[in-house]
Amino acid sequence: MNSGVSTAALQIALAVIMFGLGLSLTVQDFARIARQPRAVVVALGCQLLLLPVIAFGLVLLFDLPPLLAVGMMLLAASPGGTTANLFSYLFHGDVALNISLTAINSVIAVVTLPLVANVALGCFDPPDTDGSLGLQFTKVVQIFAMVLIPVAAGMLARWLWPVFAVRMDRPVRVASGVVLTVVIVGMMFAERENVGGYVADVGLITVVFCAASLTVGYYVPRACGLGARQAIASAMEVGIHNGTLAITIAVSVLGSVEMAVPAAVYSVIAFPLAAVFGWLVTRTGGGTHLEPRSSVTDARSA
Repeated sequence: MNSGVSTAALQIALAVIMFGLGLSLTVQDFARIARQPRAVVVALGCQLLLLPVIAFGLVLLFDLPPLLAVGMMLLAASPGGTTANLFSYLFHGDVALNISLTAINSVIAVVTLPLVANVALGCFDPPDTDGSLGLQFTKVVQIFAMVLIPVAAGMLARWLWPVFAVRMDRPVRVASGVVLTVVIVGMMFAERENVGGYVADVGLITVVFCAASLTVGYYVPRACGLGARQAIASAMEVGIHNGTLAITIAVSVLGSVEMAVPAAVYSVIAFPLAAVFGWLVTRTGGGTHLEPRSSVTDARSA
C-alpha cells in the first residue's frame, strides 16, 4: 500500500470516526460529568493511570521489539470511542456515563497521547522513526486537529441540524468501519512478508492487554463502590480503545507502519473479547441484566 495513500486514508477514516463521535455528543454530556464525578474520576483513573502501567509491564514481560513496544503504549493511551457506547448499551451499562467519558477522553487525549508516546520513545528508543512525537508544538497541534476539530464539527452539526445528526449516525458508523477495515487490510498486505512475525509478536499480548483492560475497567469501579451498570460502562470505555487513532498517529505522525501493528491486531480481537466479557459480567453481575435501560433514553435525549 502506497504510504501516501495509506496516510490519507487513515486521516479520512479518523476524521469520519471523530465526526461521527461528535454527532453523538452535546454540551450536556460534558456538564453531566459534574453530576457523577466519582464514576468519571474512577474510570479516568483506570484509563489514564493504570492502563499505561499495565501495558508497560506487558511490553517488558513479552520483550517486544522497540517499534512494537511504542505501538503498544500508543494503544494504551488511546481513548475509547462510540463503539464502547454501543457495547455498553448491549450489555446494560450506563450509556450516559459512557458518552460523558468519551467526551472528556477526547479532550484529554490531546495531552496524554503525546505524553505517553514521548515517554515510550525515550524508554524504548526505536530506530528509523522520523523524530520524537514528544510535546513539540507542531505535533501537538497536529493531534489536536486530528482529534478535536472533527469532534467539534460533529457537535456543531448536531446542534444546527439535529435530525441530520440522528439520520447520519448509522451511515457514519458503517462508513468508518469500512474505511478502517480497508486500511488495516492494506497495511497488512503491504507488510505481508512480516505479518506472520507481527502476529506472533503481538497477538498474545494484545489479547492479554484487552482482557486486562476490560477487567480493570469493571472491577476497580466495583471495588470503589460503584454500581454494576456504571462498572460495565467503565469496562467498555476502558477496554475498547480507539485503535484508529493509535494507527493514525503511528503512521501519519511517527511515520512507522510497524508501530501501528499492535493497534491493528487489537482492532480485530477487541470486539469479540468485549462481547464475551459483557456476556460474562451480565450473567454474574448481581442481576444487572434485570435493570432498566433508562440511562439510554436519557443519553439519547441529551
